[in-house]
Amino acid sequence: MDAEKNTLYLRLKRRISIRQQECVKLSDAAHILVDDKEINGQLSELILYKHNLKDGNRVVIDLLQIIEKVKQQWPTISIDVYGDPQVLVMISSSEKKPRYILLVVCWLLLFFGSGLALMNFHSDVNMKDTHIRIVELITGKREDHPLWFQIPYSVGVGVGMILFFNHIFRKKFNEEPNPLEVEMYMYQENVNTYVIAEEIRNRQDKEKSSVGEEGYD
Repeated sequence: MDAEKNTLYLRLKRRISIRQQECVKLSDAAHILVDDKEINGQLSELILYKHNLKDGNRVVIDLLQIIEKVKQQWPTISIDVYGDPQVLVMISSSEKKPRYILLVVCWLLLFFGSGLALMNFHSDVNMKDTHIRIVELITGKREDHPLWFQIPYSVGVGVGMILFFNHIFRKKFNEEPNPLEVEMYMYQENVNTYVIAEEIRNRQDKEKSSVGEEGYD
């Protein structure tokens, strides 16, 4: 089947990861669909970018770059594009060493930090006197240490946090994303948008400087 009778349906991925000095193929950077299986296989193996150590740890591949490379091989093929106009390529180190010490330190900081935050909150709102007053209203007697009320309250705070974040270890109670996952998703989306914009701006600055130097010469 001739390429001119085929249509390439192309949807770029938002973000991908490769190792140093690896190549990015079209199938790595985008979801593609072509009626002709032979052309589909050739397009999947089309190399878009090969990492160079000088490029750093992130690169942006623009949609126009992809279209240009596809048209070089198949000038008459029709291309329908969906989704984002750029794909962010993150380059990871060839060797990844587990950082157990850093993990333990972060866990301890979060544990004691959250504990101190709860303690300071209860101190600010004078929770102890509130508990004493509630117990006095219920029983008619004043107790300086109403543990039978305070212990269930403390357990309830922990259970409430588990239910709020919809997670206990790796198990979720339902498929609904918890607030932390939503915030992490929004943070990652904002980071991706910023990095792509920054890479495009740096690329444009380099092109302008190179054009200026050529004009000066």
